Amino acid sequence: MRRILGCLALGLVAIVASAQWTNPADDIPAYNAAPPSHSAHPLPPILSGDQLTGLYFQHAYQVTAYKMAAKVPDVLYQQPCYCRCDREMGHNSLLSCFEGTHGATCSTCMREAVYSYQQTRKGKTPAQIRAGIERGEWQNIDLESAAL
Repeated sequence: MRRILGCLALGLVAIVASAQWTNPADDIPAYNAAPPSHSAHPLPPILSGDQLTGLYFQHAYQVTAYKMAAKVPDVLYQQPCYCRCDREMGHNSLLSCFEGTHGATCSTCMREAVYSYQQTRKGKTPAQIRAGIERGEWQNIDLESAAL
């Protein structure tokens, strides 16, 4: 019995110690690798119009981020969100952030959405945009200067 407990303890120590060699860059948040199938399941709507007022939309850049998101929902569907809302809120992509008010309260979500919109306008594919998001290029987005 002591031998079994000793082996279990040694195994547990080995597992815990190996965590230091994992690469955080390999831990990509949830996203959809393929475009949505609109015929099977239409995408949930992004907040718009009168929904973009009130407590969560006190800054112009919050409204702008939602308007940009609404122009590229298929792209956002294929992007991860590095605020890790997939873990805490069950989101399955960056698009999920803009179905409610979460996107308006999170600078990560807004920056990634603005980045996705801008890169789409430059002709980048969702996969190319995702690679840029994974590299952290969205972190350079200035929300105050974002404009449609």
